[in-house]
Amino acid sequence: MNKQNASRISTFNENGRPIITPEILPYQNFSYLESEEDEGSLKNILAVVQRRVLIIAGVVSVVMATVIYSTVNEETIYQGNFQILVEPVNSDSTLGQIPLPDSTIPKSNLDYESQIQVLRSQELMKDILPNLQSSYPDITYKSLLKNLTIRRLGSTKVIEISYKNRDRKKIEIVLNTLSNFYLEYSLEKRKTKLNQGVQFVEKQLPAIRNRVAQLQQQLQIFRQRYDFLDPENQSGLVATQLQQLEEQRLGIDQQLATARASYVGLSTPQGQQATLNQAPIYSQLVSQLRQLETQLSVELARFQPDSPSISVLEEKRENILPLIEDEQKRYIGLKFAEAITLIQKLEVQSQELAKVENQTKIKLEQLPILARQYSEIQRNLQLANESLNRFLATRESLVIQVAQTELPWELIQPPNQGELPILPNIPRNLLMGLFSSLALGIAIGFLLEKLDNTYHDIGSLKEKIKLPFLGTLPIDRSVAGYQSSYLNFTSGSQSESRKGSEVNGWLSNLFRRQSKVYNYYGQGLFWESLQVLYANIQLLNSDQPIRSLTISSTMPGDGKTTVSFHLAQIAAALGKRVLLVDGDLRRAQVHKLSNLQNLSGLSNVLTSNMPVEQVIQQLPEMSSLSVITAGSVPPDPARLLASDKMKQLMEYFNENFDLVIYDAPPMLGLVDARLLAPQTDGMLLVVRIDKTDKSAMMQLQDSLINSPINVLGVVANGDKQKLTSYNYYYSAGREARQP
Repeated sequence: MNKQNASRISTFNENGRPIITPEILPYQNFSYLESEEDEGSLKNILAVVQRRVLIIAGVVSVVMATVIYSTVNEETIYQGNFQILVEPVNSDSTLGQIPLPDSTIPKSNLDYESQIQVLRSQELMKDILPNLQSSYPDITYKSLLKNLTIRRLGSTKVIEISYKNRDRKKIEIVLNTLSNFYLEYSLEKRKTKLNQGVQFVEKQLPAIRNRVAQLQQQLQIFRQRYDFLDPENQSGLVATQLQQLEEQRLGIDQQLATARASYVGLSTPQGQQATLNQAPIYSQLVSQLRQLETQLSVELARFQPDSPSISVLEEKRENILPLIEDEQKRYIGLKFAEAITLIQKLEVQSQELAKVENQTKIKLEQLPILARQYSEIQRNLQLANESLNRFLATRESLVIQVAQTELPWELIQPPNQGELPILPNIPRNLLMGLFSSLALGIAIGFLLEKLDNTYHDIGSLKEKIKLPFLGTLPIDRSVAGYQSSYLNFTSGSQSESRKGSEVNGWLSNLFRRQSKVYNYYGQGLFWESLQVLYANIQLLNSDQPIRSLTISSTMPGDGKTTVSFHLAQIAAALGKRVLLVDGDLRRAQVHKLSNLQNLSGLSNVLTSNMPVEQVIQQLPEMSSLSVITAGSVPPDPARLLASDKMKQLMEYFNENFDLVIYDAPPMLGLVDARLLAPQTDGMLLVVRIDKTDKSAMMQLQDSLINSPINVLGVVANGDKQKLTSYNYYYSAGREARQP
């Protein structure tokens, strides 16, 4: 950052960037958001569908066309069926049947799923195929099974057999053959199969019973060995016991600390004196000594020291002093002995509690292993019991079914055929095609969205970037043809403002309250957004306005030249002397927007002695806006932009114009903008919605962390979301102002 920038901005963050508070720009959000997008929200989903609506519509169209074509060309298929009652329905038929011991077993004695699989089995079909192949030699087991459907009708005791084919005669022969064979099977084959099932179950039962007995014995040994019934309950008991032991040991340790403190206190004169104050005999002797001394003091005041009464008192005092000393030694020794005994007792208790606590911890650590072993034994035992119960129930069911096979199956609906074909099903095909095409289209749309690495809205841009967000420029198709009317209007309004007419708001030097302001608002959101952007840039530092500005972007096509040109016109319309310099010496665009010639420009001044005044051009209808085009393409643009002559020109521009805007090349992969930006008051980065690559923007943002460039912020170009609401607002305003 140059010295001018350093004096202009006084507050910086840890990376050297200016700190911009929301109070400076009340209409923008300057918080640096780092949270991820909530891609699963309904709003984001609808936005993705809206962006990819053409792809989704194309996929739906292709899939639906394919479905319609396949439906029209699909082969016509007919279907016939017959129904068999496989169990009796009368309550009288249950007389004499043996009830199953388990009340949870359904009342039906037939396993319908297994029976259907048997009816479809190759072993059973091999007896049917010769009869069918006599009429249709091409019939095989696979082809027959492919078109054959056997199902139970709901929860009834009826099995329906259906067969579909394009030949109606073939359907009739197949259904008649199957119905006759299944009725014969119910009397002859079925009983044999059930007996085989009973034999198989009887053969497996001893092994399963032995397995259950072994697991029960293993569980009993496990419980006896570790002396508990349930590891989970035992774990809670051990944990509670360990907690109690820890609390007891903590209490013993506290008592031990108190006993040791008492022992240490007895070793000091102060502690001994405090202990002696609690001794009754010692206190009595001291009290007697004090009385003798008091009497002696009184007698000394009355008699001479050699008086007999004084001698008697002195003799008594001398006799009691040894008693006090003996009592002191005896009591202190007794307290020492008591303290030592208590300390030893508490230490033994603490050690024992610690030992029991360690044993309990070891036991607690072993409980998860024991619990796992216990659970494994329990699980194996449960599986073995379930298997045993299943085999027992199957055996009883098979025995009962064997006893009931005298009751034959009954054909309740003879073979019949529908008059209408079942295929093609046009409504179902179209409906399924519509739903599948929509699902496929939306899936492809979201896949393309994932592969699209651009910013789609302002919210996602604000969340990802760590730079200030200065403004938004919407898409306005009328911008291309704006120039003449806009320049005429601004020129007229400037002349009127010079005459001292009444003005409105902060645009007092540009637009009046009368009909001109209505014409201005008719320009649309693009021009309003440009003014907000310009105001935000100028409000970055109210003490010293920005005099020079570099505008660049991450990649080509982001609209940085358009932003530069229109921002320069907004500043010029506000009464500023503005110079727009085309610093993109590689791919000049400013002369095309301004309809100026580019025979000579900035590159010609830098490579020759041509005066700079010769290349400064003014827009025909805006005298306060000057433009320097890029000129001819030089062989090494970066060398020219880094030259001392370029720095001198930039200083000259700053001295002679209120605002100098440099349209710089894209920053990613080129050094041109990095050479221009440090010489200006700051840089503005243009990001285009649905165009700028996120990875490129993140790479550029990281590269600017340690750069001397003062990045003022980011402007979003090409926003589509605000245009509708803005037009509605101002169109409604115009209608309200009409008489």
